[in-house]
Amino acid sequence: MGAFENLGSGDRVSYQRRFEQLIGDSPALDAVLKQVERVAPTGSTVLIQGETGTGKELIARAIHNISSRCGRSFVKLNCAAIPLDLLESELFGHEKGAFTGALQRRVGRFEAADGGTIFLDEIGDLSIEAQIALLRVLQEREFERVGSSQPLAVDVRVLVATNRDLKSAVDAGTFRQDLFYRLNVFPIHLPSLRERVDDIQLLVEYFIDRYAKKAGKNFSNITNKTFQLFKAYDWPGNIRELQNVIERAVILCDEETFSVDEAWLKRASSPAPDPVVPLVPTLVEREKQMIETALAQCQGRVSGANGAAKKLGIPRQTLDARIASLGIDKHRFKTR
Repeated sequence: MGAFENLGSGDRVSYQRRFEQLIGDSPALDAVLKQVERVAPTGSTVLIQGETGTGKELIARAIHNISSRCGRSFVKLNCAAIPLDLLESELFGHEKGAFTGALQRRVGRFEAADGGTIFLDEIGDLSIEAQIALLRVLQEREFERVGSSQPLAVDVRVLVATNRDLKSAVDAGTFRQDLFYRLNVFPIHLPSLRERVDDIQLLVEYFIDRYAKKAGKNFSNITNKTFQLFKAYDWPGNIRELQNVIERAVILCDEETFSVDEAWLKRASSPAPDPVVPLVPTLVEREKQMIETALAQCQGRVSGANGAAKKLGIPRQTLDARIASLGIDKHRFKTR
């Protein structure tokens, strides 16, 4: 029985309610749900990794819902959906007049999530500027609104997700190593639907029931051939693709027996993978450029009210370490 093994009937109902949208009892899903149950009460940062459409947000919500913060806010942000120049404002808010169009003070997602949980999806798309700001929040549990120098303390559980290999991004210089280790406290890998073939029948029945009710239809039967079609397909879009296929079939099917068009589930030849092209400039180069610009503007000063650390919004010790790591000669920016 997988996830429901050794549960009595009453316990089983309680278990299903805790994970009501995570359908399945395969060993692969069972292993994930056990991880969720272990980490949820701890307050630790969780890095959820998996292909697009595997249900990363559902896992994040499950962690929040069975944690001690369940009565507080669950705030989410898709980092890839926000323009880079607005991302820091979305995360940390801004003061009136901080930039063109900032007509009033705005509370950011971290401030809105105070006491609760923030879920940052597509974390691999963060710019280096936002990575530095996020690292500071994780290290010091405080941030500044854009346009303000007043630090604000925050108590937030951080959950992040990505469909990218962040370790490879670190090796390629496109993701900060120190931020990766801050986020990778408790990694959870979500299996693809190809790894959960045993769950397909349960998922199909669940989605048929869901969309048939919405459409005012009633299906009395599903043929074995239909189930075999679903199980034989690769599902590159995972559960999200399965959901879309069933919704479309429910709309088009006028018989009492549910069926799908076989042409929708034809195996396509796999395209050649896109070559990995490093970002130009890399994030490391952009970071070096940012620090050198700040040092030039501050005439080589690192600490103090007019120093580069203050300008960049990071601790002096952190900036000194990055200057040494990047091989920057801070003395060449001092005015004679």
